[in-house]
Amino acid sequence: MKNNIARNTLKLALIAGIASVAALDATTALAATDTHNLAVGATIANSCTIGTTPLAFGTYDGVGANATTDLDVASKVTVTCTLAGADVAVTLGQGLNPTGASTDAAPARRMIDGGGNLMTYSIFSNPGRTTNWDNITGLASTPTGSAVDVPIYGRVNQGQTLPAGTYADTVVATVTF
Repeated sequence: MKNNIARNTLKLALIAGIASVAALDATTALAATDTHNLAVGATIANSCTIGTTPLAFGTYDGVGANATTDLDVASKVTVTCTLAGADVAVTLGQGLNPTGASTDAAPARRMIDGGGNLMTYSIFSNPGRTTNWDNITGLASTPTGSAVDVPIYGRVNQGQTLPAGTYADTVVATVTF
């Protein structure tokens, strides 16, 4: 009887071992995998920003230093666009006080003082001050994805005799992309 109990105990241990191995194989058999691709994307919108640095002429003396010499200064427009490599156009408006003959194609800009006196000036796209910066074609700039400085060249013509005062104007700078 002892042998039977020992045999039965051995059989039960053997069956338990086989069941454990079978359970392990079943677990391994259940560990199948499947894959699928996850699509990832983004859209970059066309975008540009524009900033300006004042075109500050300083002191003008129409009967002294500027009686026979133009007053020339330089400034800049800063353009930042997402369109790296694509051309954009920067235009400058006529200002708040243009002459009656002023047009977007040929702006005739003027600054005004508090008494209504007007001082003419020009904005150019080249350092030789021969190409008037207009509000139609403007100046092409090629963005890099970073800020790009576009120079502005200003001139108050010589010989303007005007009352003393502070003269100012506002010109709208536009970037078209």
